[in-house]
Amino acid sequence: MSEIPTAVRPPEPDFSTLTAEGLRAYRDAENRFRASASARAILGEPDPGAAITWEKIALPGRDLPVRVYRPAPTEDDDTAPRTGLPLVVHVHGGGFVGTAVQCDWTNSHLAVRLPALVVSVEHRLLAPDSPLVDAADDGWDVLQHTVRHAARWGADPARTAVFGESCGGLISALTAVRAREAGLALAAQVLVNPVVDVTETMFDHPSIAEYAYTPTRALPLLRFLQRLAVPPGTDARAVSPLYTHDLSGLAPALVVVPTQDAVADHGRRYAERLRAAGTTVRLSEYPGAKHAFLTLPGVEPQAESAQAEILEFLRTALVA
Repeated sequence: MSEIPTAVRPPEPDFSTLTAEGLRAYRDAENRFRASASARAILGEPDPGAAITWEKIALPGRDLPVRVYRPAPTEDDDTAPRTGLPLVVHVHGGGFVGTAVQCDWTNSHLAVRLPALVVSVEHRLLAPDSPLVDAADDGWDVLQHTVRHAARWGADPARTAVFGESCGGLISALTAVRAREAGLALAAQVLVNPVVDVTETMFDHPSIAEYAYTPTRALPLLRFLQRLAVPPGTDARAVSPLYTHDLSGLAPALVVVPTQDAVADHGRRYAERLRAAGTTVRLSEYPGAKHAFLTLPGVEPQAESAQAEILEFLRTALVA
């Protein structure tokens, strides 16, 4: 990998007054930081055994970047790339800000230790002209493309999982539902601190009130995310997995919930609904952990334990 530049993190804006121009400026600066060497102290170092590349996928009407993680060749390997690897399609968190690079730590470790091919979707970020349905389509279209062209990617389409965090967890949950409806069999879904409700009830969950302004100012950010995700006239239930009519027959799920998180109850309620529908689900809570803790191993001591649990869950589903 080439040397990564340093960058300074921008201050968090006032989301209640943030304009479209201000969003673009903040997002660009924040994503430069997340992709910089300066952020490695909190985001973690990639596994040195992983080969990490940017690639582009040609999708209907757009070319979409994806960040790809593979086990790097060793001295004992022949020159042919590895084939038949399990496939994990990942979606980063952030919604209106974020980049696949912020998840290098976990995705590279999954690629090496499963081993697997991990394809992380650099989806269209939420903006006044790019609602949640666009990002959801990106997640679904990348899954379809990689499964359809699995041989070219060196992946085994029969061993496929989706994995996402926060808003990426929402996109991954929607993708799992679309996969069932399309007859595409998934082996597993991993949803970490997922946002699963962007309807008018999004803020009615008890954890929202308890953690609205501590340990971070979550409520203004979530209100801003909702405004971008579902423009006026949008059917918010169509992009809220919590309100999916039928959650039966979905891939077995691991739902990871940090307890000091405004959306903790989103994950809990979704796990309850999956279980009630007969879908196999494991709800795993991390007491005292904060939102996005999995991507912050430098400051969140439970990130390594969560990564190990995700690895074991996916190994059982995809390898064993």
